[in-house]
Order: sequence, then C-alpha cells, then structure tokens
Amino acid sequence: MRIKAVLMDLDGTFADTAPDLVGALNAMLLRHSLPRVPYAIARNEVSNGSLALLKLGFGEIFKDNQIEPLQQEFLKTYKNDIATKSSIFKGLDSFVDNISSLGMRWGIVTNKPKAMTNPLLKALNISNEPACVISGDRLPQRKPHPAPLLLAADKLDLPPESCIYIGDAARDIEAGRAAKMRTIAVTYGYIRPHQDPYSWGADIVISRPSELLNAVARLDI
Repeated sequence: MRIKAVLMDLDGTFADTAPDLVGALNAMLLRHSLPRVPYAIARNEVSNGSLALLKLGFGEIFKDNQIEPLQQEFLKTYKNDIATKSSIFKGLDSFVDNISSLGMRWGIVTNKPKAMTNPLLKALNISNEPACVISGDRLPQRKPHPAPLLLAADKLDLPPESCIYIGDAARDIEAGRAAKMRTIAVTYGYIRPHQDPYSWGADIVISRPSELLNAVARLDI
C-alpha cells in the first residue's frame, strides 16, 4: 500500500525542545536551592517526559507526596517559556513541504499534553501546518499504546497501513508497529548513550533529518 501520511513524534523528532525543557527544570532547581543539571545529561531525558526530568533533578527528594506539586510547578514554569529556544530540527520544515508536494499529509502524535503541544506548535511558526495533532491527553491511552496513532489515521480518514510513524524513542516504534504502520527511528533525538535504536524493530533507522525524505521514499512501495 502506498504511503498517504507521515506522522511524527514532537519532542526530539520534529522539534528540538530540550533547551526550554531543561531550562524549566534548572529554573526550578534554582528556586529550590538545588544544583543545576548539566544540559548534556538532562537533554537525553526529555523524551521520557516531565516526571523523568524531575526525578533526575530532584533525586531522592522526589517523593510520592511531592510528585504532583512539583510536576505542576514544572509545567507552569515551562509553559511560560515554551519556545524561547526551541526550534524545528534543521531540514524538517523543507521535509514536510516536500512530502506535501508528493501528495502526502503529515501530522503530530505526541505524549505531550495539549496545553503544551498547541502553544508550542503555534510558536514554531510552521508554514505547512499539520493535518492532525494528537496530544498525550486526547485519549486515556498514551504511547507505546497504538490508540493515539490509530486515532490520527482515523482523523485523516486513512488506513493505518498507509501511514509512517517517526520517533526517537522505543515507545514510538512499539506504538507504530502495534498500529500496523511502517516506522522510522531517528537517532538525532533524545537518546540515552546505552540505548540501541537498531534493536527497536523500526523499518529504517536514520541519523540525520536530511535522510528522512529518502527513508520515506524507500517505504513508499
């Protein structure tokens, strides 16, 4: 079946959001009189969400009875500077233009809450807007469950088999495979040093955004 749509994860796949997410964490740590986390270390936790960042920064202080207030503080801090330093990964703006010229639509499927997803996408000033956006709180299920990807295909009125899902985490590829979509893993995102994207089962693994268009073409058969 020919490819009709390309769906992408947001943080670490479509947009480089680590500068603002790590900035929000370190701003919180400063308020709590705790040492900042080096950017190079915190960057690789971004795809695991706010809880992973908070656990990294607060360590043993991050107890069960503090999780909710700390997470709310983090989200408020992040939302106030959601796209100060974030940007679309270089080359992805032309990538979505190119796939559109080939008659394919594109969309975002992310675990990021809608209250963060929509303001971020607006601030990124995307010229070729996505045909669908499925945020992490749209459904009870989140990736690696396939439900968000299946909802995106439904919104596009397409069979899942005609879609590609692109992501930078094992959960992305697991969700794509479970949804019967073809998958591309990207290694330019937020991947821990010990992780092996080649073990995730993706159809193709690429290391640079410039390789995406050729990867899509290879799967469009």
